[in-house]
Amino acid sequence: MAKKNMDKEKKEKKSIWNKFMTFCHGVKTESKRIHWISKRELTKYSIATLVFVCIFSMFFYLVDVIYALVHSLIG
Repeated sequence: MAKKNMDKEKKEKKSIWNKFMTFCHGVKTESKRIHWISKRELTKYSIATLVFVCIFSMFFYLVDVIYALVHSLIG
């Protein structure tokens, strides 16, 4: 039983070149499925990201200021 499995594995082994070509073919196939966004969408998402980062940076700054104020009043 074990010998049959070893013989089967030897037959299924491919050369490194064949494995590389299979990989390249897969990459090419997958790259055709990519949906590239338009310039307008990229601008919209970039602005939304910047607004999100600014809002959260202000939030954490205010939390830090309030924490420092409370810490100075207590200690």
